[in-house]
Amino acid sequence: MIKQVGETTIHPKHKASCHCGSVVLELDLPNGIENPRRCDCSICRRKGAIVASVKLSGIKILQGEDKLRLYQFNTHTAKHYFCNVCGIYTHHQRRSNPEEYGFNAGCLEGVNHPADRKTIA
Repeated sequence: MIKQVGETTIHPKHKASCHCGSVVLELDLPNGIENPRRCDCSICRRKGAIVASVKLSGIKILQGEDKLRLYQFNTHTAKHYFCNVCGIYTHHQRRSNPEEYGFNAGCLEGVNHPADRKTIA
């Protein structure tokens, strides 16, 4: 469980948003960021997001529900959501555990990933 990222404390109720701010979520993170990972499924490999998990009840859409679009493929079990204005993936209902959402850790308020700025050789 991660409770601090750089200078940012991860709060039990933490906001997340897409790039343009049209979509704002509130995440229930009482234990901090849990199970962070880079998924290697075909879509996650391409988007490169670091995801973490919350229970289905752990995401509340505060703003922009009308801006979220659903993308499904293959088995149509997973439900991937993205902002239809800026295109940023915010969260998905997981295929491997449909009782959880995965969320884009890069969308967390105040979180920056400076190590990702390194040039890939």
